[in-house]
Amino acid sequence: MMPLSRRAFLSGCAALPVSLQFERLAKAELSIGNGVLTTVSDGHLTLPGSFVFEPMPWDELAPLLKEAGISEATLKPDCNVSLYRDEDKTVLFDVGSGPDFQPSAGKLLEGLELAGIAPEDVTHVVFTHAHPDHIWGLLDEFDDPLFYEATYMISRAEWDYWWNPETVNTIGEARAAMAVGAKRRFEAIEDSVEFFDGDQEVLPGIQAVSTPGHTPGHMSFEVRSGSEAALIVGDAIGNHHVAFMKPEWPSGSDQDAEVAASTRIALLDRIIADDLKLAGFHLPSGGIGRVERAAGGYRFLPEAI
Repeated sequence: MMPLSRRAFLSGCAALPVSLQFERLAKAELSIGNGVLTTVSDGHLTLPGSFVFEPMPWDELAPLLKEAGISEATLKPDCNVSLYRDEDKTVLFDVGSGPDFQPSAGKLLEGLELAGIAPEDVTHVVFTHAHPDHIWGLLDEFDDPLFYEATYMISRAEWDYWWNPETVNTIGEARAAMAVGAKRRFEAIEDSVEFFDGDQEVLPGIQAVSTPGHTPGHMSFEVRSGSEAALIVGDAIGNHHVAFMKPEWPSGSDQDAEVAASTRIALLDRIIADDLKLAGFHLPSGGIGRVERAAGGYRFLPEAI
């Protein structure tokens, strides 16, 4: 039996005990032409295994988890915020959890300080999607935007979904707090946000890639300079185990599991076909690595830190 339900996790994150160990703010780094892609740790989450595994076929899942050394009961995925810098811009992809989601997360400012970045240095904040661990770090203690010099950018489909007053009523009781939290943060940047659509160049060298399913308007981003490129995938590939071994399986973390599975397969195929590196928000060892085919599925190979 899995000791904590998905519903209990979603509604009770604030009640989790404070970690006694300071989170290791590991990062990975990748040169892309004249720019540098760095991942900065926002800490980690603590999730019940059922949050991801609940809709999967248990008789097939159990041996895969054993082989990968993954607990069926509790997952502690890293949270890697991607930071891209070139001579013209300093771009954050998502802003982490902030102080109000889980005590083991919300470490982004500490990680940025280690990377030599102050909040006012950030020129652009580009959102993959609006789940709490990606957007709740938007505001400071006065409920003002933390990255106050930045331009904020998000897909129109993602904004419209969370801005819609009906979303809180239709997303399900367990996720209602996510809708309330997203709307509150959107209100703080309503007058300064810029919108884009899939397959649009949002900034020079940064192309949006529509990757729906985890949320309706989830976006990934191809960062390219000359012949060098990497794909920032957000939560479109949400873990380093089952998402690679069995990408066609539904995940409980996705809002539309069927669409998300199709998206995941297409992304993995694209990464291999185009020989791309990838940066994943919840992937281990800093989250930057490459993909190879393995045993009927795929395998994530992290870059050395």
